[in-house]
Amino acid sequence: MATITADQVKQLRDRTGAGMMECKAALAEAGGDMEAATTLLRTRGLAQAAKRAGRATAQGLIGTYIHMGGKIGVLVEVNCETDFVARTDAFQHLVKEIAMHIAAADPRWARREDVPQAAIDKEKGIYRAQMEGSGKPAGVLDRIIDGKLNSFYAQFVLLEQPSVRDPNVTIAQMLAETTAKTGENITIGRFTRYRVGESAD
Repeated sequence: MATITADQVKQLRDRTGAGMMECKAALAEAGGDMEAATTLLRTRGLAQAAKRAGRATAQGLIGTYIHMGGKIGVLVEVNCETDFVARTDAFQHLVKEIAMHIAAADPRWARREDVPQAAIDKEKGIYRAQMEGSGKPAGVLDRIIDGKLNSFYAQFVLLEQPSVRDPNVTIAQMLAETTAKTGENITIGRFTRYRVGESAD
């Protein structure tokens, strides 16, 4: 059995934000492999985050970001359960990251449920028109359209967008990881992105 050092535990704790005992146990289970232990903790944290998803989030922060030159500005409301967590470094860092991401990625909606049905129907119509005359059966066409819709959500829905800083992690996963660190449900309330010269829709 691999010997787990205090330095390894500290390194894993700094990387994941998990408790010391959890880090030590994960390292022991992973035979001292830092990457495997990190994956273990992330998997457990995401599972815990899912359990907390229904809890009310009435506290939080308004985050702001002004892009260099003052041409793009963002306001975003990120919510949590208590003011205590809203004041933590982990939560404040998350809010800042999300505001910067919105400035760069220009999402249209916060979550999939916010997308108007008219926008979904329009996208489906475009996809069907693109595949007209392909000869594919209706069931196959429907699966292709669903796949294209998922790509549409990943492009325009904030929670489903890959982070501009780390494309391997979505914004929803960033929220879940901070939920695992803080022990509270975290949600995005609303956001506004301004660009100089753009008129409101």
